[in-house]
Amino acid sequence: MNILFINSARTWGGTEKWTCMAAHALKGEHRAFLVYRRNIVGERFTIPKFRLPCVSHIDPYTIMQVIRIIRQHNIDVVIPTKRKDYMIAGIASRVCGIANILRLGIDRTPSGFWFHKLMYGALADGIIVNARKIRESLTRAAWLDPGKIRVIYNGFDTTAIDRQFPGGMPAKPPGFTVCSMGILTRRKGFDFLMDGFARFLELSGAQDARLVIIGSGPEKAALEARANELGIAGITRFTGFLRDPFPELARSHLFAMVSKNEGIANALLEGMYLGNAPISTRAGGAEEAIGHGVDGYLLDYGDVEALAATLLTLYQSPQLREAIARQARQRVIEQFSTERMSREMLEFCRQRQRR
Repeated sequence: MNILFINSARTWGGTEKWTCMAAHALKGEHRAFLVYRRNIVGERFTIPKFRLPCVSHIDPYTIMQVIRIIRQHNIDVVIPTKRKDYMIAGIASRVCGIANILRLGIDRTPSGFWFHKLMYGALADGIIVNARKIRESLTRAAWLDPGKIRVIYNGFDTTAIDRQFPGGMPAKPPGFTVCSMGILTRRKGFDFLMDGFARFLELSGAQDARLVIIGSGPEKAALEARANELGIAGITRFTGFLRDPFPELARSHLFAMVSKNEGIANALLEGMYLGNAPISTRAGGAEEAIGHGVDGYLLDYGDVEALAATLLTLYQSPQLREAIARQARQRVIEQFSTERMSREMLEFCRQRQRR
């Protein structure tokens, strides 16, 4: 089977990581191809790839080029991964008579607007989502056939991480480091995290606590200003975008994913695998990745007191923190393998094929 992935992102993030893992996981008689817009995405892929402008939902030039690629390389299935790509892939796939399977990694309910009905309905043969909660949100649209939505959990490739730590996970350094990672936008909730961290400091008086935020984005200046207002600028470090965030994650003790809206974030799985006790908002599929009080903690977005109290509990009990981290790592190993994701994705593609 030949699969063409389309990702028109301007930056590197969780959807791009998923696309890269899914494409490179294909083996044997299966081949993957990529259409991309920016080099920050395309340079990570070693598969055959094509850079196209993808300037709009119905960019005629890009659509014609995608049609050419489909025909030239005998593509069987197109998997667009960004909303802008859904229409491009849908139109091109209909012209060529092949399957178009959307990939959606964030909790979203389509409206009854004709454009949504066309994009998610008539032009889509299938939809891959990475959490049951996303599927539930999609099925609130009565016009959308639930039979064409498939939950496939993100695969998590541990190979690159394990190569960096051939002797196993290093011991955590002294202190108490809370880490978070993602594009610096309001949706990711970094301002909420800083508010909770500042409140935790008031409750604990901790002198050895630090906050590390990995990522770049449009809210950086506002977040730095917020850190100053809260009096935590001296112990909050903004690393910017890191091509390799694993050393930072390996040194931290907690990983916080406190978004307003998510799927199941790759960053959360990375933090869990690298020995962090996870804290997450109940956004998207977080409840499918974390058992509250067993292998992490869940809380509601905006509940500063709950976040501060959870940080305090884990700060005061290193033994509990380490036990939670061990359980979290084991859950990632058991539930989120790349092999499982690839197998289920190929099975779904076969089911939805048009030829």
